[in-house]
Amino acid sequence: MNRPPSPVPRRAPAAMPRRRPAFIAPMALALSALCAAALPAQAQEAAIRKALGERVPQLQKIDEVRKAEMPGLYEVRVGTDVFYTDAKGDFLLQGDLLDTRARRNLTEERVNQLTAVAFDALPLKDAFTIVRGKGERKVAIFEDPNCGYCKRFERELQGVDNVTIHLFLYPILGADSTEKSRNLWCAKDKAAAWQDYMVREKPIAPAATAQCDTAALERNVAFGRKHKINGTPTLIFANGTRIPGAIDRQQVEKYLAAAATR
Repeated sequence: MNRPPSPVPRRAPAAMPRRRPAFIAPMALALSALCAAALPAQAQEAAIRKALGERVPQLQKIDEVRKAEMPGLYEVRVGTDVFYTDAKGDFLLQGDLLDTRARRNLTEERVNQLTAVAFDALPLKDAFTIVRGKGERKVAIFEDPNCGYCKRFERELQGVDNVTIHLFLYPILGADSTEKSRNLWCAKDKAAAWQDYMVREKPIAPAATAQCDTAALERNVAFGRKHKINGTPTLIFANGTRIPGAIDRQQVEKYLAAAATR
């Protein structure tokens, strides 16, 4: 049966409220918490920078401030130099931070990380090469001909086989080191002249010609200063591991083996 239209207009059904996805609220809370946590960290860093910059002229240009592994201590980095301070910048330490439980030198590890040199980035054209056996393993060494520790190290190195050694002459011990390095670099057989002098204590023959290009020696010194190579010998293995100082044959073998498994 047909009915006449009702004089009272019908109301449209009320729209249902749109529900937000369930993950939106927790995510927003998490982001708020992160922002709240970041603000005090930034303020802490700013306070340390301000305090040290005002009180210590050498620390006016700080590259990085971050928490150290020791609670309450902050690492302050200027270039590749590492310092430690408290949360207010009231106290300053420079030295090695040791983890006695893990028997780790945390400062040394950090500096090695900062001064690491990728093996592929080494200017090998400025070195001469010594190959023993198949030469499958690689190491680069920076040495000064007047370095007594280098001579002792070279004798240890005689027992290491299957290695390619890239030898960088690094004359940093005075004018005589520069002169000896020049004569070694200009020798007809650089590797033989080096071994004769460092291992067999034979004198270095003067350079045969004054036309020999020794610019590589200057580049080596500049490269070493840039990368904080402050002493000899300094070894750089194929995996980037950098070892300052003379080590024995067993340690060389250990680092070569570790580099081969990178």
